[in-house]
Amino acid sequence: MPSYSLISFYAKRLIRSEGIQNTTTKPVIQIAIVGIILGIVAMLISVMVVTGFRNEITRKVTGFVADYRISAFNNNDSYEESPVKLDSKSIESIKSIPGVRHIQPFILKAGLLKTKDDIQGVVLKGFDAQFDPSFFKEKLVEGTLPTLNDSTYTTAILLSQNLANKLRLKTGDSFLLFFIQEDRKVRKLKISGIYNTGLSEEFDNLYLLCDLKMLQQVNNWKNNEVGGYEVFADNGNDDETIYRALYDKAGYTLNTKSTKELYPQLFNWLELQNLNVIVIIGLICLVAGITMISTLLVLIMENTKEIGILKSIGANDKFIGRVFGSVAFYILLKGLIIGNLIALSLAIFQIKTGIVTLPEADYYLAQVPVNFTIPGILLINGVVLITGILVMMIPAKIISGVNPIKVLRFD
Repeated sequence: MPSYSLISFYAKRLIRSEGIQNTTTKPVIQIAIVGIILGIVAMLISVMVVTGFRNEITRKVTGFVADYRISAFNNNDSYEESPVKLDSKSIESIKSIPGVRHIQPFILKAGLLKTKDDIQGVVLKGFDAQFDPSFFKEKLVEGTLPTLNDSTYTTAILLSQNLANKLRLKTGDSFLLFFIQEDRKVRKLKISGIYNTGLSEEFDNLYLLCDLKMLQQVNNWKNNEVGGYEVFADNGNDDETIYRALYDKAGYTLNTKSTKELYPQLFNWLELQNLNVIVIIGLICLVAGITMISTLLVLIMENTKEIGILKSIGANDKFIGRVFGSVAFYILLKGLIIGNLIALSLAIFQIKTGIVTLPEADYYLAQVPVNFTIPGILLINGVVLITGILVMMIPAKIISGVNPIKVLRFD
């Protein structure tokens, strides 16, 4: 059995082109390494960017409307809701579900926002003291969140930057809000803060945040009646398991929906991006495999004399195959290491600087997001490594067909 040191000696001789008359061996190896580097960089960047898109947009949507919503069944698509109420026992029961982080009541109410020069249809989203403000504090552009009072409702509201720019409003300005209902109620509201989520079409162009008690008063509802409940889940939990538990706790008389059901267009778009990444990875693996095969074939063809000499002195096909396999492994390993370093450096640079920007109106994000995930990186490297190892088996058939007598006779 040939020793590893002997295999390594011949492999290094090929890689360095030592004592080999044909000078194209080294450039061929270098070109193959560059091909592997470009492939791994493209795959890693693609996966990190697409998963970054998915995570950031999902975080924005769930930050605004939560992961699940419990409300009354409604036969139309309007923003007018029927009141629901859950007792404290039911709420505590929902909180006890593994993976549930928070639950808060809300009310949605459509209205017309009127300034001196403009009229705009909007939807008010009411919240109370149980409201988790962390997401909107992060998205706050100017001013502060409305401060809630225990005794009476506040007329302070949170307005989106899109609506503020469109209606030429700023923090501290007041306007009239007309509610379209039989008693035609009107409220004078004051802007306490301006937010921007980047989700213009779905949220920013439509929603105002206000005091839930004001909407209860406008709807003539009781203090314990709300439009529904938003349920937030911890990251990384099984959506289906939580959904089934919520459905059981809330009961069949209430409508329990996930965010994916409420906004399917956004999540379908994200799924399409995942498909694109799979196609990209498949194509790059195919190209990398063809590159590796071509490189090995060129090396074998250019070093046929070396193969003939080795066979003539007793080396078998297995030994020679291991020599060329070691060369292939060297190409693959060097390409992977350098490719990973380049891809991770670019990713870290983007995370730190945000230098690559995007039109937020089209992509919902102001800069290219990067999701630095170790499992994803290991998966990509594993796929490339397995592809390369499978490719290494191909030259063995060609090597076995080399006849040392013919090679040395016609050299």
